[in-house]
Amino acid sequence: MSKRILLLHGPNLNLLGQRDASMYGTMTLPELERAVQARASELDVEVECLQSNVEGELVNALHDAQGTCAGVIFNPGGYSHTSVALRDAVEAISIPTVEVHLSNIHAREGFRQKSLTAQAARACLSGLGLQGYLAALESLIAED
Repeated sequence: MSKRILLLHGPNLNLLGQRDASMYGTMTLPELERAVQARASELDVEVECLQSNVEGELVNALHDAQGTCAGVIFNPGGYSHTSVALRDAVEAISIPTVEVHLSNIHAREGFRQKSLTAQAARACLSGLGLQGYLAALESLIAED
Protein backbone atom coordinates (compact mmCIF):
# COMPACT_ATOMS: atom_id res chain seq x y z
CA MET A 1 0.00 0.00 0.00
CA SER A 2 1.38 3.37 -0.95
CA LYS A 3 -0.46 5.59 1.56
CA ARG A 4 -1.99 5.29 4.98
CA ILE A 5 -4.98 7.38 6.09
CA LEU A 6 -6.39 7.67 9.59
CA LEU A 7 -10.19 7.49 9.79
CA LEU A 8 -10.92 9.07 13.17
CA HIS A 9 -14.34 9.24 14.83
CA GLY A 10 -15.32 11.18 17.92
CA PRO A 11 -17.97 10.76 20.60
CA ASN A 12 -21.20 8.86 20.09
CA LEU A 13 -20.30 7.70 16.60
CA ASN A 14 -19.97 4.20 18.03
CA LEU A 15 -23.79 4.38 18.29
CA LEU A 16 -24.39 4.79 14.55
CA GLY A 17 -27.24 2.55 13.48
CA GLN A 18 -28.90 3.10 16.88
CA ARG A 19 -29.09 6.90 16.81
CA ASP A 20 -31.69 9.00 14.97
CA ALA A 21 -31.76 7.35 11.53
CA SER A 22 -33.35 10.40 9.92
CA MET A 23 -30.28 12.39 10.93
CA TYR A 24 -27.45 9.85 10.75
CA GLY A 25 -28.76 7.04 8.55
CA THR A 26 -28.93 3.36 9.39
CA MET A 27 -25.33 2.38 8.66
CA THR A 28 -23.35 1.25 11.71
CA LEU A 29 -19.83 2.46 12.38
CA PRO A 30 -18.26 -0.90 11.40
CA GLU A 31 -20.25 -0.86 8.14
CA LEU A 32 -19.11 2.70 7.39
CA GLU A 33 -15.50 1.81 8.13
CA ARG A 34 -15.66 -1.29 5.91
CA ALA A 35 -17.08 0.80 3.05
CA VAL A 36 -14.27 3.35 3.34
CA GLN A 37 -11.66 0.58 3.61
CA ALA A 38 -13.09 -1.17 0.53
CA ARG A 39 -12.78 2.02 -1.53
CA ALA A 40 -9.31 2.63 -0.12
CA SER A 41 -8.23 -0.87 -1.14
CA GLU A 42 -9.33 -0.09 -4.71
CA LEU A 43 -7.07 3.00 -4.54
CA ASP A 44 -4.13 1.03 -3.07
CA VAL A 45 -4.44 2.88 0.25
CA GLU A 46 -4.55 1.57 3.81
CA VAL A 47 -7.09 3.05 6.23
CA GLU A 48 -6.62 2.79 9.98
CA CYS A 49 -9.88 3.27 11.93
CA LEU A 50 -10.23 4.61 15.44
CA GLN A 51 -13.22 5.83 17.45
CA SER A 52 -13.11 7.36 20.89
CA ASN A 53 -15.52 9.16 23.18
CA VAL A 54 -12.53 10.67 25.00
CA GLU A 55 -11.17 14.01 23.80
CA GLY A 56 -7.57 13.36 24.90
CA GLU A 57 -7.47 10.04 23.04
CA LEU A 58 -8.52 11.86 19.86
CA VAL A 59 -5.78 14.47 20.40
CA ASN A 60 -3.22 11.66 20.86
CA ALA A 61 -4.43 9.88 17.72
CA LEU A 62 -3.98 13.08 15.70
CA HIS A 63 -0.47 13.55 17.09
CA ASP A 64 0.42 9.90 16.38
CA ALA A 65 -0.91 10.14 12.81
CA GLN A 66 1.67 12.76 11.98
CA GLY A 67 4.44 10.18 11.88
CA THR A 68 2.55 7.35 10.24
CA CYS A 69 -0.23 8.70 8.00
CA ALA A 70 -0.49 10.82 4.88
CA GLY A 71 -3.79 12.34 5.98
CA VAL A 72 -6.74 12.19 8.34
CA ILE A 73 -10.47 11.88 7.76
CA PHE A 74 -11.95 13.20 10.98
CA ASN A 75 -15.49 13.28 12.30
CA PRO A 76 -15.11 14.96 15.68
CA GLY A 77 -18.82 14.64 16.42
CA GLY A 78 -20.03 17.08 19.07
CA TYR A 79 -16.45 18.05 19.90
CA SER A 80 -16.29 19.98 16.62
CA HIS A 81 -18.38 22.71 18.22
CA THR A 82 -16.59 22.88 21.57
CA SER A 83 -13.01 21.60 21.49
CA VAL A 84 -10.22 24.11 21.19
CA ALA A 85 -7.82 21.26 22.06
CA LEU A 86 -8.86 19.24 19.01
CA ARG A 87 -8.79 22.36 16.81
CA ASP A 88 -5.24 23.03 17.98
CA ALA A 89 -4.23 19.40 17.38
CA VAL A 90 -5.53 19.50 13.81
CA GLU A 91 -3.67 22.76 13.25
CA ALA A 92 -0.46 21.45 14.84
CA ILE A 93 0.00 18.33 12.76
CA SER A 94 1.75 18.61 9.42
CA ILE A 95 -0.60 16.33 7.48
CA PRO A 96 -3.86 17.31 5.79
CA THR A 97 -7.09 16.70 7.67
CA VAL A 98 -10.55 16.63 6.12
CA GLU A 99 -13.42 17.02 8.56
CA VAL A 100 -16.54 15.02 7.78
CA HIS A 101 -20.05 15.08 9.25
CA LEU A 102 -22.83 12.67 8.31
CA SER A 103 -25.51 15.32 8.87
CA ASN A 104 -25.60 18.85 7.49
CA ILE A 105 -24.40 20.78 10.53
CA HIS A 106 -25.42 24.06 8.88
CA ALA A 107 -29.07 22.98 8.84
CA ARG A 108 -29.11 22.00 12.50
CA GLU A 109 -29.32 23.81 15.82
CA GLY A 110 -27.46 27.11 16.02
CA PHE A 111 -24.76 25.78 18.36
CA ARG A 112 -23.92 23.03 15.84
CA GLN A 113 -23.49 25.38 12.89
CA LYS A 114 -19.97 26.48 13.83
CA SER A 115 -17.13 23.98 13.83
CA LEU A 116 -13.97 24.99 15.65
CA THR A 117 -12.10 21.99 14.27
CA ALA A 118 -13.10 22.73 10.67
CA GLN A 119 -11.32 26.06 10.97
CA ALA A 120 -8.03 24.17 11.13
CA ALA A 121 -8.90 21.43 8.61
CA ARG A 122 -8.04 21.40 4.91
CA ALA A 123 -11.75 21.00 4.09
CA CYS A 124 -15.08 20.16 5.71
CA LEU A 125 -17.77 17.95 4.17
CA SER A 126 -21.17 17.98 5.82
CA GLY A 127 -24.47 16.28 5.07
CA LEU A 128 -23.32 13.77 2.46
CA GLY A 129 -23.38 10.66 4.65
CA LEU A 130 -20.99 7.93 3.51
CA GLN A 131 -20.32 9.83 0.27
CA GLY A 132 -18.65 12.58 2.31
CA TYR A 133 -16.19 10.08 3.74
CA LEU A 134 -15.41 8.67 0.30
CA ALA A 135 -14.92 12.17 -1.13
CA ALA A 136 -12.60 13.00 1.77
CA LEU A 137 -10.58 9.85 1.07
CA GLU A 138 -10.28 10.64 -2.62
CA SER A 139 -9.29 14.25 -1.94
CA LEU A 140 -6.49 13.13 0.38
CA ILE A 141 -5.25 10.61 -2.19
CA ALA A 142 -5.24 13.24 -4.94
CA GLU A 143 -2.85 15.44 -2.99
CA ASP A 144 0.29 13.88 -4.52
